[in-house]
Amino acid sequence: MFTHQFFDLLLNLDNNWQVVKVEADYAISNIKIVIEFIGKEALCPETKELCNHVESATANTLFHKVKFGLQKAFCVVFEMSTSSKSISSIQMGKRFSIRQGTAWYFMQKVRKAMKSSQKYPLEKIIHVDEFTVGGKEEGKQGRSYDTKKKKAVIAVELTDNNKVKRVYIKSIKDYSSKSLIPIFEEHISTSAKIITDKWRGYEPLKKVYDIEQIFSNNGANFKQLHIMIMQVKSWLRAIPTHVSKWHIQAYFDEFCFRINRSQFKNSIFHKTIIRMVENKPVYQYQIKQILSV
Repeated sequence: MFTHQFFDLLLNLDNNWQVVKVEADYAISNIKIVIEFIGKEALCPETKELCNHVESATANTLFHKVKFGLQKAFCVVFEMSTSSKSISSIQMGKRFSIRQGTAWYFMQKVRKAMKSSQKYPLEKIIHVDEFTVGGKEEGKQGRSYDTKKKKAVIAVELTDNNKVKRVYIKSIKDYSSKSLIPIFEEHISTSAKIITDKWRGYEPLKKVYDIEQIFSNNGANFKQLHIMIMQVKSWLRAIPTHVSKWHIQAYFDEFCFRINRSQFKNSIFHKTIIRMVENKPVYQYQIKQILSV
């Protein structure tokens, strides 16, 4: 699969340049084309300098410098986008004979591609609530500010038949209004009808959003929302590695991406590959890795 920059480079070559060698490595589905300056005065269309330019088919994509070949990379993307259960980097590494650390880094790139574009906000009826991820802590109930658990807020869009249509989850530092604002600004339309519980943190948001606050009644009034919370917790528990607070949002993005496209199983893999190609490369030094295996 070639990038737009790759084709533009070849199409814009003038008579001062010629293709002198094509190197194809079928084992990793990679192609390199070497061009050579044969004129008197001309600049490389890419570097603007006199040079031999080598362009990879994976350049400027999230597949850039993949260490185990495109065939395995596509398999990893397929597993992450279509599997109903979560898969850890340990499991993925064993399945495709990849080192665990290498698998983890590449899976983080796939999760980057799964991040919401924020172009299609939730509309109509939206249920919003907060929850925590982590084991039980003695003496910590409800919205405990000093808990070590990871905190998050969830927004669920419902259909007219009270079915889950779409969902977004945002990691938060605390339960203050300031921490709740981002999920509203990024994922919820100002025309939506929002229903939440009586938590005072939502009060300041009523100036912009149509928010109705009702009693939770132990979750009975937010049945579909709490089902989604239980699903995401179960999904995270299936990962046999610790998910740090630095990366919990990436896992939320993956969960939401898959849930929001669960009715389009035939195209979800294709859409993920397109996102992988359209996104800019991410390098290891840009990904902070804190794992406890």
